[in-house]
Amino acid sequence: LATEPAPSSSLTIHVLNTLTGQPATGLATHLSQLQGPGLQWMELMKSSTNVDGHCPLFLAPGQVKAGTYKLHFDTGAYWQQLGYTSFYPYVEVVFTVTEQTRKLHIPLLISPFSYTTYKGS
Repeated sequence: LATEPAPSSSLTIHVLNTLTGQPATGLATHLSQLQGPGLQWMELMKSSTNVDGHCPLFLAPGQVKAGTYKLHFDTGAYWQQLGYTSFYPYVEVVFTVTEQTRKLHIPLLISPFSYTTYKGS
C-alpha cells in the first residue's frame, strides 16, 4: 500500500490598490516567522508584487510549517513612488498556520489612508 504524503501548505498573496482599482505593482513585501527559544522574527524571504499584484516567489506547498508568521508590506514607499503621502508607513499582517492548513491566500487592499486584509481562498 502506498501512503499518502502529509498535508502541506502553500502561501500566496495579492495586493490591490483601491484608489485606482488596479493591482499594486512593485510593493516590497517581507515574510518572517516567529522562531527560537527567544521568539524572534526570522526573515524567510522578501519579494515585490508583480504587475498582477502577486508575489510570485512566495512559499510553495510544503514550505509553510505550523507556526506564527508576519507579512510586512512597505506601503509608505509604494505610495510615495506614486506621488501620495500615506498615513501607514507599512502594514503588517500576523497570522497563525496550523497543521490542518493546506492553502493560505492573504489578500491586502490598500489606499493611502486605509487597508483591509482577510483569509482568502
